[in-house]
Parts: sequence; C-alpha cells; structure tokens
Amino acid sequence: MKAMDFNQLTGVLTRKKKLENSSESNLTRYLSTLDLTALGVGSTLGVGVYVLAGSVAKETAGPAVVISFAIAAVASMFAGLCYAEFGARVPKAGSAYVYSYVTMGEFIAFLIGWTLILEYVIGSASVVRALSVYVDALFDNSMSHAFASAAKFNISHISPYPDFFAFGTTIAFSVALACGAKESSIANNCFTLVNLAVVLFVVIAGSLKSNVSNWKLPMECTKAHCPYGTGGFAPYGVVGIITGAARCFYGFIGFDCIATAGEEAKDPRKSIPIATIASLTVVFLAYFGVSAVLTTVLPYYQQNAEAPFPHMFNYIGWSWAKWVVTIGAICALCASLLGAMFPLPRVIYAMASDGLIFKWMGRVNSRFHTPIIGTLSAGFLTGILAAIFDLDQLARMMSIGTLLAYSIVAACVLILRYEESEAFEKKCDKDPRTFKFIAMQLINANNLVMSTKLTSQIVSWLVFYYVLFCIGITGIVAVYGEEMIKGSTWTSWVAIGFVVVFGLLLILTLIFIYCQPVSDRKLTFSVPLVPFLPALSILINIYLMMMLDGMTWIQFAVWMIIGLIIYFFYGIWNSIHR
Repeated sequence: MKAMDFNQLTGVLTRKKKLENSSESNLTRYLSTLDLTALGVGSTLGVGVYVLAGSVAKETAGPAVVISFAIAAVASMFAGLCYAEFGARVPKAGSAYVYSYVTMGEFIAFLIGWTLILEYVIGSASVVRALSVYVDALFDNSMSHAFASAAKFNISHISPYPDFFAFGTTIAFSVALACGAKESSIANNCFTLVNLAVVLFVVIAGSLKSNVSNWKLPMECTKAHCPYGTGGFAPYGVVGIITGAARCFYGFIGFDCIATAGEEAKDPRKSIPIATIASLTVVFLAYFGVSAVLTTVLPYYQQNAEAPFPHMFNYIGWSWAKWVVTIGAICALCASLLGAMFPLPRVIYAMASDGLIFKWMGRVNSRFHTPIIGTLSAGFLTGILAAIFDLDQLARMMSIGTLLAYSIVAACVLILRYEESEAFEKKCDKDPRTFKFIAMQLINANNLVMSTKLTSQIVSWLVFYYVLFCIGITGIVAVYGEEMIKGSTWTSWVAIGFVVVFGLLLILTLIFIYCQPVSDRKLTFSVPLVPFLPALSILINIYLMMMLDGMTWIQFAVWMIIGLIIYFFYGIWNSIHR
C-alpha cells in the first residue's frame, strides 16, 4: 500500500461508476412485474399491519389514524417515485448503493451500502424473532421453555436464552434464496397472497359489525386528566395526527427491495416503476382498510395495542377468527423475512463485484445463478443475531439506514436531472468561470437553454447546502419543538428565528435549483415536480431521522466505524474503479 496525498485521496473518494445501458448480467432475469410487486407488498406489509393500526389509534391519533396512514403513504410515495426513476435509470443489483456510486462517488456509495447491509440484517433478525414468538404462542410457549432449560444468558441487551428456532429458520430461508430468485419468488408470492387474503377477510368481516358513531364518541376529559384525548375523530389533535404519521411511516419501509432486485427483473426499466407504485398503493389500501375497520367496530380507546385483531374478534364474539389472523400473521412474517433477506445478498454482491468488500462474497454460482456464498454468509450473520441478541434497541437502527438511503436517492435524482446535457458534452464547450457569470447563473440570467458542466456543479452544491439547511431546521424542531409551540421563553423565540431563517434559505435554494436548465437525457420514467417533490422527500426523511434516540445513533456510529476500517484497509485498494 502506498501513501496518498490529499488530492489523490479526494480523487479516490469521489471516483464514480459510469452509467451502463447494457442489459447483460451474471444474475438470471426471472422476475416479472407481478413478482416484483408481490416482493414489495410482502416485504412492506408485514407484521405491522397486525399491530401498528391498533397501537397508533389507541395511543397517538385515535380514529384519525386513517389520515396518519394517508400522510405516511404520501411521504413514502415521494421516496418511491425517486426509487422508481433511478431503478429505471440503473437497473442493477444494489439499489441506493449503485445510485450513489453513479452520482456522488465511491466513498458515499460505500457508506450507503454498508448502512443497507445493517438495515437488512437487523430487519431480517427482527422479523424472524417475531416469527418465533408467534409460532411459540401456538404451542403454549413450549419452545421458549425448552430453549431456556437448555441454555441461559444473564447479560443485558442479550436474549435470556438462545433461540434455535430463529437461527434454523434463518438458515433455511437463506438456503432457499441461494437456490435461485425464481424459486424464492414463488414462495414469496404464496405467502403474500395468503397475507392479503387474511387482510381482506379482516376488512370484510369487520365491516359487517362496524359503526361510524365510534368516530364521534365524546370523552370525559379535564385539563388535569386526559388519558385518551378529547374524543371525537381526532382526539389527540393535529399534533397526534402528525406524530401518528411519523409512526405509520415505518409501516411502509421495505419497498426499496424492488429496486435492489433490478438486475433480476425481465424488463427493469418498466417493471420497477410500476411495481414500486403498485406495491405502495396496495399497502396503503390495506392499512387504510384495517385502521378504518378497527376504529369503527370498537372505540379507539378500547383497542388492544399489541394484538388488535384478536381483541376485535373477541369483542364481536368471533373467537374462531383469531386462528385465521394468526395464520395470516405467520405468512406475513414469512413474506417479510423473504423481503428483508432477498436484497441483502444483492447489496453484498454489488459491493463485492466493485471490490469494496471481500470479492469472494460476490461470486455467482454457475448452477443457481445467485451469489451463494454472500447469501449464506449474510444468513449466518442474521441467524446469530436473531438467536442471541435482544433486538429491541437494535431494531430502531433499521430506520436510520432506510431513511438515509431514501434521502440519498432523492438527492441523486436531483443531481442527475440537472446533469450535463449530451448535446453540450459533444460540443466540448467550456463555461465562463467568473464570479459574475456564476452569480447570474443562480437565477439563469445568462439565459442558458441546456444544462452544462457548470450548471450541473451549481446544482450539486445547491443540493449539498439544501441538505445542510434541512439538518439545521429539523434539528432545531426536534430539540425545541415543544418550547416553540408554547413560545413562553426567549430560547423558544430564538429557535423560531433560526427556523424562519433556515426555512427562507431552503426556499431560496429550491428556487435557484429550479432556475437551472435540465438535462436532455431521455428517461422511461421520471419523477414529477422536480425539484420540489424530491426536496420535500429529503426534508421529511431527515426530520424522521432527527426524531430517533441518541443510543440508536451511537450504535449506528459503531457499525459505521467497523465499515470505515474495512474500506480504508481493503476496499480503497481493491476497487475495480481505481
């Protein structure tokens, strides 16, 4: 290894992967649009649909939970549209990792890829542990008693006993995924179909006993004691609806696995956008339907936050329906597990193929046409975590990776939409680089009709500053939000002042971006309302990241330090783009 000076290091960290239009791939293209849609629905509509609606209705939003889900669906759709455009641009395995490699450079791409690995590992481990709990409940907790008698742990943040069922299930799913995308896709389609059928059964059965008057119930509430809000449709007010939307947003996490599987899609440029939008629409309708039924069948304050469906069926006297719900929940968890584990080896394959992590993890098996070593390695790591770790705190880390990836993809869409036009690139002209010309170009007073290298760089810097302003305004709101609402102290007025300043800077930055000429490159799918829609997606995602607790950020930092050691001692020297 030779030492690098600052200029060399900067060049290495910012080297980019070229966009390739070739449809050749080492992975077999088996997946249809329907397969990708089922993969998105299965990974997104997991156990959350059996828990989230009841808990948010009772504790946060009341019957207005239907509005909370609508807001969360719109925010997710913003991110989904950005993924759809980039999935059509770059139909390669690796999702946000590849997107950031193309637009922002190798170092940012490695950080995103390493974050996605964490997201999928933690997500898979959480799902398989929940599956173990559901199966154990069917057998009167006999499994957990047997595991506890075999071995016990007395360490904090670790499971009291090793969950051998969770470990074995993870390995079994890993082997299934290693056998090929086609076979695992068939299993996912079956699980997803059963899951949707059970959700449909809940909506239809519950609607037979629904009563809209449950949305209008008054509550005996005083200023000193208001445990369930003030009653009515929105008992917790607008704040409750927005807070509920933040919680409901996590019920839509998982659709990004569609873009990750782009290299195994038959026609990725068309099927990825269609599957992304279709899966998010189906998931929203499912959440909207079950939340509406739950809150009309019985009052929101009588919901069971942990098991709302069995409680609802007990309430109406249909105890037998609990078994149907349990079967649906198990199928939902299986589909979620496949959806969480499916993209993990694909990200590992993409990073290993580029040489940023150990290359042997990305070798594609000649028989099954899958990265079998990477798949089994990822499955083994996930199985160990699911078997021995208490994942209550670690599960929150999954959202950091997801929201960070959403933000990066939205930023990439902005940057690529204003990249240098092909016509200007062929002319090989040079832009004037005087201060006056650059200042005038912020509002396009130079009357440029095609994007140039200079305008592309201006947009890149404006996006960077926009993200900084978003961090500033969301950080202030996250820390001083309650004080700002009361407005009773000088600190709150100072915070309000900074929010106003950052808000004006955000708007000014967006105006400058909007004034720049766009690229002339033709796209099969493009995000509407650029730059405003991707910019709004970035703002929402950063705000939700700021709402996470400090311990989650500390654990995330530890994971990133491990990744940086791997990158600077291996990846930076073995990258195929060096």
